[in-house]
Amino acid sequence: MLQMNSSRLCRYLTTGSSLWQSSSKSLLEKLRKKTGYTFVNCKKALELHDNDLGKAELWLKQQAQALGWSKAEKLKGRSTSQGLVAVMVNNNHGALVEINCETDFVARNKTFHGLAETVVTAIVKYSSDLTVTDDVNKIILDAEMLKGISTGDGKNLADHVALTIGSIGENIFIKRALCMNVNKDLQLVGCTHPTPVNSLPVSFGKYGALLAFKSSPTNKLLGIQLCQHIIGMNPCKIGQPDVDEPKPNADDESTLIYQEYLLDPNIIVQQALLAAQAQVIDFARFEVGEKVDSHDTDSEAQIEPQPIKTCG
Repeated sequence: MLQMNSSRLCRYLTTGSSLWQSSSKSLLEKLRKKTGYTFVNCKKALELHDNDLGKAELWLKQQAQALGWSKAEKLKGRSTSQGLVAVMVNNNHGALVEINCETDFVARNKTFHGLAETVVTAIVKYSSDLTVTDDVNKIILDAEMLKGISTGDGKNLADHVALTIGSIGENIFIKRALCMNVNKDLQLVGCTHPTPVNSLPVSFGKYGALLAFKSSPTNKLLGIQLCQHIIGMNPCKIGQPDVDEPKPNADDESTLIYQEYLLDPNIIVQQALLAAQAQVIDFARFEVGEKVDSHDTDSEAQIEPQPIKTCG
């Protein structure tokens, strides 16, 4: 029988233990970096699945989602006055979405931003499957409709919200979304404010806007500047030069074409459009926390998505 003296045995066990610990530590670091979950939960996941990284990651997500549904029930009555607006445009299809949370700290959280990107991407995909019958088609989706929209990974938006609640521990609510599709002759652009650096293709902020317009030649920069103007000046309608003529000493602040142009207060928007041979066809603007019509946000509503008329 092969024998080993006590000192050699001690060195062997110590070396083997160190190798195991080093390997486990490396897996633990990888799992934490990949999932963002706590040290304790990642360690438990690896122990339960014999250090199988894939199985451990799946278990963590399942646990977080189960916990998320439980937390969602407990937290759903808590106020969600903070959050962000996400904007995404993919060629002729775009979306605005408002997602609410409890604190501004979470609104700046990368996990919360990841949820926002998942939500707005799914909505743009949803909108791209809709038929464009007019120059511009807009559809408002309320909270109840949004829950069931598929994200293409076997889950829906409600599942992803629960998963994020389980991870963050705050109440989260997808309040509303707007899809905008335009025909091939129009340009569609969007932006948010304040806009983080390198935010494309999804942009986050406290305010967001989508703009459908046409110009000759194509002028995307003008579109972005007009979106910034809409965010800053909050017009309620586009206006028509032959119908909405400005009246002396009248308040024209709510009509887009007669507002002082945000990027050049020496001219009005209509002058900027004429100089660029451009025309605004439609726009939409979201602001975190703003009051909207009840039919847009009623989470109990059971109605089908309805097109809404373009701005006048």
